[in-house]
Amino acid sequence: MDTMDKFYHIVTYGCQMNVHESEKIAGILSGLGYIACDKMEQADVVVFNTCCIRENAENHAYGNIGMLKKLKAAKRDMIIAVGGCLTQQINKADSLHEKFPYVDIIFGTHNLNKLKEYIIEKRGRKKPIIEIEQCDGSVFEGDVPLRTSYPNAWVNITYGCNNFCTYCIVPYVRGRERSRKSENILAEVGKLVAEGYKEITLLGQNVNSYGNGGADIPFYELLERVANIDGNFRVRFMTSHPKDFSEELAKVIGRNKKICNCLHLPVQSGSDSILSAMNRRYTARDYLNKVEILRKHVPDCAITTDIIVGFPGETEEDFKATLELVNKVDFASAFTFVYSKREGTKAALMPNQIPEDVSKRRIMELVDLVNEHTRSHSARFVGQTVEVLCEGYDDKRSLYLGRSEHGRMVYFDSIDDKKGQFVNVKINEANGISLIGEITEE
Repeated sequence: MDTMDKFYHIVTYGCQMNVHESEKIAGILSGLGYIACDKMEQADVVVFNTCCIRENAENHAYGNIGMLKKLKAAKRDMIIAVGGCLTQQINKADSLHEKFPYVDIIFGTHNLNKLKEYIIEKRGRKKPIIEIEQCDGSVFEGDVPLRTSYPNAWVNITYGCNNFCTYCIVPYVRGRERSRKSENILAEVGKLVAEGYKEITLLGQNVNSYGNGGADIPFYELLERVANIDGNFRVRFMTSHPKDFSEELAKVIGRNKKICNCLHLPVQSGSDSILSAMNRRYTARDYLNKVEILRKHVPDCAITTDIIVGFPGETEEDFKATLELVNKVDFASAFTFVYSKREGTKAALMPNQIPEDVSKRRIMELVDLVNEHTRSHSARFVGQTVEVLCEGYDDKRSLYLGRSEHGRMVYFDSIDDKKGQFVNVKINEANGISLIGEITEE
């Protein structure tokens, strides 16, 4: 190891939005001459890209930051920076500094683009830098991410959110919704395809409302223009809000082969009273109607979802309505959560908070039902040949792995390195949410 080299390590919490944001952080650090390393002990700069959507993510971040106290004492020149949603919350930056005074830089979601100058400034001063800016409604287009997910690439199309679901803190820490210009998005996707990326995922808190935040075209038109870019690649997008899902979008998915027949459409609950309390602005019937429209135009679409149990005031009847909806839709898979109380949201102040033992019982029952549907969906692929985009090699299984367009992870053997290639795999076995097969020429 060259002693003149300087290294960085990024710790990421949360969703794919944060994963892509960490790629932007990596681009900033790379531009400053730092090299990525696997261990914090090796790093000259450690950046925590935090999430506060759920309490567990926040506590996990605090635990890891606390573990660096001794390392920082031994390596006084190490720079520790903490950014992301956690720091953007009201008063959290000050409490973070009080709890962890050895943290050098604390920045928010709206001043990530200033991280470079913060690091340069910190090199010449002892006093910590604490700067949390509020959203000014602009969209920063100067990001040069250091992408780490080949052959997949993530492309933001919106930032922030206007929905204000009563359980969600995102609008408070990410600001109001802003849309990027379509020409910039299309140019970025075109460049990625030319560089050999094979799967492009368009990202936003609510991609379906793209255009409401200042863009020139609606989302379904943007999606079709992306799919019309020359090249052999797939397109995915997330996340879709049911209230904004349209038949025009379903038609675009159905007529474009590059767009994966897999849609993540978070329902959150099957109870109308709970959906109203969540401020989701649709009913269970509305959601089922959207599913019918989608399956009319995309019959084999795999629909995945998010579901919360234990929301304040949820009765047994409300919970049973959720189970009924799961059966009616027959989700390909689902992310299931126990309601997490977030300070600053309306739901945190609601009466009738559900006891922990009740929530645990409900989540276990829901998970069992969801897993039943997931296994059923996986079993349907046995005997079929599916196209798989190989993402890499799994050392534990000694097999290559990649995803089908329906989002299933597929494992297979190969003499040659198939990473970044589309291969046809005949499915011989289903194992929960994953599939196992062999390469075929079909």
